[in-house]
Amino acid sequence: MPTRELAIQVAADLSTASKRTGARILTVYGGRAYEPQITGLKNGVDIVVGTPGRLLDLEGQRHLDLSEVTALVLDEADKMLDLGFLPDIERILGKVPTERQIMLFSATMPSEIVALSRNYLRRPTHVRASDDDSGHTLPATTEQHVFRTHQMDKLEMLARLLQAEGRGLTMVFCQTKRACDQVSTALKGRGFAAAAVHGDLGQSQRERALRAFRNGKIDVLVATDVAARGLDVDDVTHVVNYECPDDEKTYTHRIGRTGRAGRAGTAVTFVDWREVARWKLINGALDLPFPEPPETYSTSGHFFEALRIPAGTKGTLAKELRDRAGLEAEEVEDIGDTGRPRHDRDDAPPRKRRSRNRRRTRGGATAERAAESGEKAPDARSAEAAGTDKPARSRPRRRRTRKGVDVQNDQE
Repeated sequence: MPTRELAIQVAADLSTASKRTGARILTVYGGRAYEPQITGLKNGVDIVVGTPGRLLDLEGQRHLDLSEVTALVLDEADKMLDLGFLPDIERILGKVPTERQIMLFSATMPSEIVALSRNYLRRPTHVRASDDDSGHTLPATTEQHVFRTHQMDKLEMLARLLQAEGRGLTMVFCQTKRACDQVSTALKGRGFAAAAVHGDLGQSQRERALRAFRNGKIDVLVATDVAARGLDVDDVTHVVNYECPDDEKTYTHRIGRTGRAGRAGTAVTFVDWREVARWKLINGALDLPFPEPPETYSTSGHFFEALRIPAGTKGTLAKELRDRAGLEAEEVEDIGDTGRPRHDRDDAPPRKRRSRNRRRTRGGATAERAAESGEKAPDARSAEAAGTDKPARSRPRRRRTRKGVDVQNDQE
């Protein structure tokens, strides 16, 4: 599996499907403590679901034996290729027995994946699943909208879009982790129950946000493409590309989070002025009818009409509509996160400030030490010798001259 979230989801589905057979299933992936996974392997398992890195780590530590594997499944192979997992996949394939069954699932078939299948699959059967014969896998039940937007107005447009009629669970995709945090924080400030999911969050935080989203405690999940592949959440009614995707494959996978299993869905893409050229390539590759997205603002009438946003809607959710429990209502599971802890997490304790102990000195001597010993500081001793209360100060004398002649000497 290319991502931790997909591994968790597949393992959960396998557990549901194997209730009658009693198959033992173990999930292994990075970001969690090794000990529970090692214990599970020692107790014996029938199916191991994991990411390539952690599988190789456990195999290298001799906790996982790949020499007895009879079936190997590579899911989302093209995504693993994009993430740079191809060398790890080849290492895993080299450690399994020659007599085994290999199944490869991929939404697209780039040349590297075709070469991988030719090298490691024997007499493979190519099965293609598609809604129609159009050549692409865009869901037919998803209503697509594309708007040319302004960078400073996108957040306001998003906030009004989230108040459209019939909107349920919504996924908002951003290009960067920083943009995810900024959008999520801004939406929470406007009254929406939102949370972010991206690679900089600890694994417990990512799982907590996904659980809250599935359970309905939050209804807006702001994510990078880490959540675009394989993540199956029921009743996602809207997908918003807050920033234009990189290519047509990313666009397809993002909007594929809605309109699943015959359900209706809505996909909205914001295209900034700087992203118009990129969007035209995506539009042409997928043969979409949006070569020139209409210029749109948060007050545009066609924006309200197309997405069924009630007239007069503002960018802040009314208090009487804030009925979600929020991310704080979802408990954080202690999974023994590995890696460097984040101090800006919601559950992280506040940092303790270091007390600044500044040394107070008087004339080069520490004031506290002088007070304890009864010794006077140098400036105080000089004042006492002069018979005054104030410390003596040496002031430089100024020479008074008149036409180059010393005035004081002339007066004398």
